[in-house]
Amino acid sequence: MFIQIEPSSEIPIYTQLANQLVELIATGALKPSEALPSVRSLAADLGVNMHTVNKAYHELERKNIIEIIPKSGAIINSISAKGPSEMQQDLIKQHLKPLIAESIVYGMNKEQILSLASSIISEITEG
Repeated sequence: MFIQIEPSSEIPIYTQLANQLVELIATGALKPSEALPSVRSLAADLGVNMHTVNKAYHELERKNIIEIIPKSGAIINSISAKGPSEMQQDLIKQHLKPLIAESIVYGMNKEQILSLASSIISEITEG
């Protein structure tokens, strides 16, 4: 599992970690029911505070991407064959809407935004 943290980034470290874990799950590098490294182990490997890893794990648990089992660790949830719930779709929309609005402010048109989204999907799904 390769995770790269950029300490000088404007993006908080826990968010960088959570985002990269989601991407590893999306690409299939991490599989459903697979155990994640312990908070202590991952913090040591990345050279970050244990509370940072813990916060990232709890963020992923809040999104129902992982399950934290007390005294056992965290495992990746199985993805429903039914697709995302309405709540999950709403959450995704809440995150995408400001990014799309910002893209329009930067002068991107609908086709450019769709093309960029399509290329990101290809990058994730095709490696």
